[in-house]
Amino acid sequence: MDKPQRGFWCECWTQDVNDETGRTALRASFDAYSAPQADRWVAVALRTISPALDPDASDEAWAWLYDGRIDSRRALLRMEPCTVSLTHANTHITWTIRPVVFLPMAHRRGIELPPCAHGFKPQPSV
Repeated sequence: MDKPQRGFWCECWTQDVNDETGRTALRASFDAYSAPQADRWVAVALRTISPALDPDASDEAWAWLYDGRIDSRRALLRMEPCTVSLTHANTHITWTIRPVVFLPMAHRRGIELPPCAHGFKPQPSV
């Protein structure tokens, strides 16, 4: 990529509903370059975990897969963010998809990262 490119930044966050601090944890992230690729990322995750979910959470997952996914795809095609959430036992799971512009990284060749990438220190999630 040698020039900015539109796409979507996708994340999966979890939160213990009994944790009074409200802390969330980032579980996964994905850069998608089209609306179908972005909503497919969430769909694959939901299909993968649905057999392990409690009945209510499984129903929520399949409701989005059958009906809500259409609305999400339409929002993404309009370059609007969307969110998919469900609660399983004590865990609230949220997938977010936001439109972004991906910028090319300087001096990137193949999988080699530029020197500045090694200086990055992730901050603890709030």
